[in-house]
Amino acid sequence: MELGSILQFLENKTILLTGVTGFLAKIFVEKILRVQPNVKKLYLLLRAADATSASYRFHSEVIGKDLFRVAKETLGANFDAIISKKIIVVCGDVFYGDLGIKDSSLREEMMNELDIVLNFAATTKFYERYDIAFGTNTIGPKNVICFAKTCLKVKLFVQISTAYVCGESSGLIPEKPYRLGETLNGVSGLDIDYEKKLIDTKLDELRAQGATETEIKHAMKDMGTERAKRYGWPNTYVFTKAMGEMLIGNIKGNLALVIIRPSMITSTFKDPFPGWIEGARTIDALTVSYGKGKLTFFVVDLESIVDVIPGDMVVNAIIAAMVAHANQPCDEVIYHVGSSLQNPMRYSNFRDYLIQYFTNKPWMDKNGKPIKVNKPTIFNSISNFNRFIKIRYSPLLKVLELANIVFCQFFSTHITI
Repeated sequence: MELGSILQFLENKTILLTGVTGFLAKIFVEKILRVQPNVKKLYLLLRAADATSASYRFHSEVIGKDLFRVAKETLGANFDAIISKKIIVVCGDVFYGDLGIKDSSLREEMMNELDIVLNFAATTKFYERYDIAFGTNTIGPKNVICFAKTCLKVKLFVQISTAYVCGESSGLIPEKPYRLGETLNGVSGLDIDYEKKLIDTKLDELRAQGATETEIKHAMKDMGTERAKRYGWPNTYVFTKAMGEMLIGNIKGNLALVIIRPSMITSTFKDPFPGWIEGARTIDALTVSYGKGKLTFFVVDLESIVDVIPGDMVVNAIIAAMVAHANQPCDEVIYHVGSSLQNPMRYSNFRDYLIQYFTNKPWMDKNGKPIKVNKPTIFNSISNFNRFIKIRYSPLLKVLELANIVFCQFFSTHITI
């Protein structure tokens, strides 16, 4: 697909984005503003108490980031004017009908002007509270597509999902949609309305029992994991994202629908500049821990493939899909966006890259001294890892346990061997 045709498509378009303070959405916004400042409008939905708070969040958590440095340099004095003219910050929440937009005139304006709607909103914690993950990842997409269907000119709805809705299957994973009630392990009985009732009932029971907020949080996290595993998904995050896909596929009607399923998203490859990342995400947490000298061993099969994809490549895929599938009623298209097929990286490569990088460019400690890293110890199975821990740490733990007895349970930590 030629860049010229993409820029032409984006020109004079009005687009709604949810989840705009998230990592991927920020890269999308930056890309649009930098390569096609002649976009008509970007409506950006943010959770906030009021419009003033939403505007503050946008300036501090979005365009205030270093990610927008190149756009500011490229557009120069026009940058602030473009932001003021093209960006409409909307106070709302995908958890609610009409996206929680209380300003009726703004809501009507959006319904009349929008061309494309993209749902980036999600909670990505693997073991999030079930009620929170369900509200954002399952009900959220439903509310966003319902709003899109009330808009007069919307040509396309794009749902940002995850490749891991496919569970832990190996081999070639087909890009196929999930239908209502479908499960990974073939167990019948998955009913999204019933899941909502289970959540509400559980919360009512906990509150009636006088459970503390901490107890409620733990109980709802456990509930999410249990419900996910019941139907074959490994965690609450991917389970609730899969149910979100089911809902929007079921109610989309004649609206063109594209679902983007990226694998593990990492820092930018080159656009707007290499290496932009926010926080320690997925595999980045391992990278940071190793560089700081805190991670000295891995439990991993070195020959297995780790599927990672730079954030800017995911955004490029989203934009290309928008151009390809707008104005195609009844379409439901799914794209897996990853690297494992065409450019696979094995864990052995990952290990070698870590050693090479941090040997040449060591992490500096708080005193400005380089942290020396060594080749990590690799365990190819949990049993080997457990054997190593037992041999290395059991004698010390035994000594601490005896000391705890001698000192009349002086140590607050109870040690169990």
